[in-house]
Amino acid sequence: MTAPITVPELRARKARGDKIACLTVYDATFARVLERSGVDVALVGDSLGVVVQGRPATVAVTLEQMAYHVGCVRRGLERPLVLADLPFASYVHPHQAVASAAELVRAGAQMVKLEGGRQRLEVVKALVAEGIPVCGHLGLLPQSIHRLGRYRVQGSDPQAAQRLLEDACLLEEAGVDLLVLECIPATLAEAVTAEVAVPTIGIGAGPHCDGQVLVLHDLLGLWFEGRPPRFVQDFLAAGGGIEEAVRAYVEAVRQGRFPTAEQSY
Repeated sequence: MTAPITVPELRARKARGDKIACLTVYDATFARVLERSGVDVALVGDSLGVVVQGRPATVAVTLEQMAYHVGCVRRGLERPLVLADLPFASYVHPHQAVASAAELVRAGAQMVKLEGGRQRLEVVKALVAEGIPVCGHLGLLPQSIHRLGRYRVQGSDPQAAQRLLEDACLLEEAGVDLLVLECIPATLAEAVTAEVAVPTIGIGAGPHCDGQVLVLHDLLGLWFEGRPPRFVQDFLAAGGGIEEAVRAYVEAVRQGRFPTAEQSY
């Protein structure tokens, strides 16, 4: 059996230039599909609030719900690393963040993800001090949708781009092991990826990140409503079954064929 993916292995992949394939998942059945298809990181995302619960945003998802889905996914996996979102308002203070992350780790998570930059440094440090691997998340922050007003590209002007780059460096100094970059210009994602030693995972951030992530339902052409973002590709449309679609995504990421320039900002 192929060795399980670990946090040090993710960093080694960045050093080798090997792309990391990440995908969201919310249950044991699809977890087995990811297992068989070669996905490296299984993200139990709070996006379940939209694609599973049918809500307009992620902010209503609770810690209890996240732990439940992490447990479901963990029981379907052996090789991929399980990354879990800390849900909205569950990591405001360091002690709260540690308690929330501990619940997800007990459920089966091997790393937790939180949104935000410099305002999260003390939280990141507290989690790292307890031995909990952390993934940062910069760019478009879905948990801040009520402040943003709508989903749109971030870091487009020079000042915002510089602040995001600084935030990435600060998060790395605080101890994050992974960094998700969402909906930012490809040139900015390339600069961040070159600047930090931790792997970057892009979603709508161009082809130069160390890996890519998509929402599983988007990959299968199951848009909840409206038109999908430009960075989404329906891998099921080429024919074959669900497992073939996931394998095609993994292969496209590994070979650098996804995302294309047209799928980038």
